[in-house]
Amino acid sequence: MVKALPLFEAYPRLKERLPFVSFGIYPTPVEPLAGCSPLCRVYVKRDDLSGGEYGGNKIRKLEFVLGEARRQGAGEALTFGCDGSNHALATGIYAKKMGMRSISILRTQHNARYVRSNLLKSLYYGIQLYHCETLEEMETLAASLERQRLEETGRPVYRIPVGGSSPLGTVGFVNAAFELKEQIDAGLLPEPDRIYAAAGTLGTVAGLTLGLDILGMKTRVVAVRVNSETRINPQNYAGLMNATAALLHQADPGISIRAYAPEDTRIEEGYYGADYAMFTEEGVRAANFMRKTYGIALDGTYTGKTFAALLDAARAEENRGKALLFWNTLNSRKPPPEALQGDYHNLPKDFWPCFEQKVQPLDGQLL
Repeated sequence: MVKALPLFEAYPRLKERLPFVSFGIYPTPVEPLAGCSPLCRVYVKRDDLSGGEYGGNKIRKLEFVLGEARRQGAGEALTFGCDGSNHALATGIYAKKMGMRSISILRTQHNARYVRSNLLKSLYYGIQLYHCETLEEMETLAASLERQRLEETGRPVYRIPVGGSSPLGTVGFVNAAFELKEQIDAGLLPEPDRIYAAAGTLGTVAGLTLGLDILGMKTRVVAVRVNSETRINPQNYAGLMNATAALLHQADPGISIRAYAPEDTRIEEGYYGADYAMFTEEGVRAANFMRKTYGIALDGTYTGKTFAALLDAARAEENRGKALLFWNTLNSRKPPPEALQGDYHNLPKDFWPCFEQKVQPLDGQLL
């Protein structure tokens, strides 16, 4: 029998009123990173192991948003991202498990080996891929596809925002905070002073922040910005928390909520680099340190930059004696071997340059 989500155990009305489909393997492990710092106790939350076929932070969000897609009778899930989008790939994999087709509308990013890998996996899982150059083009295409599919099949297409970071998707990380509290109570780690997590679309950090607040914990979330300031800023962060809190309160009025202001958030700005998905030297060093020392793979776009922020904090005298937790949001599950053996020429032609142009120089320095 699958154990109920800790959030549902604490607030049973949510189980009755929120859509949910189980994909994850929970709780994800918490492990000490011994020797990481002479000053601090450092731990890692292994959300890279959150799913049997594909892990990472996307699973917790998709359990709710794809649950809503099923409730609406959708035949397809449509989502957005850049060429190497982990979220778009995860959406396609788990939509397929539900018997749904999936559509990914993607736009250009700085090239990397993982971009090629994710595109080949998308081909393997039968995801319908479309390429656009601008956000405006993506929106126009999405609306057109939604109308077309409804006319052809009589079933709606369920639209999922980039990263799955809707208020409903964010509930997945409110639950993650409750899961962490159970692990703290079981003695697997002390209550962290801070959690370091990548802020790419804000759903992970907003959900954790809200969940910790509901629980009355002292832990604070440090959102390490890995996307542009137009997306990752205090106003959007607080706005997503407020929308998610309102959704929870509506489903169960026993959940007390308060209004969040931008100053209630903490965004670490110093590790982003020159652009989204452009690797940094400190991020690559941090990723290589993690793999060499602990056998855990990180990437150059999200988790390497986030772990670099934690490492600097863990080695600062002002943090002596504190407990820090790194939330690993990257998938580490290996795909079937045949998933990477496809011919990229079977992809839409707009994606061929990802395989024909060079990857960024620092990509070659990732172990």
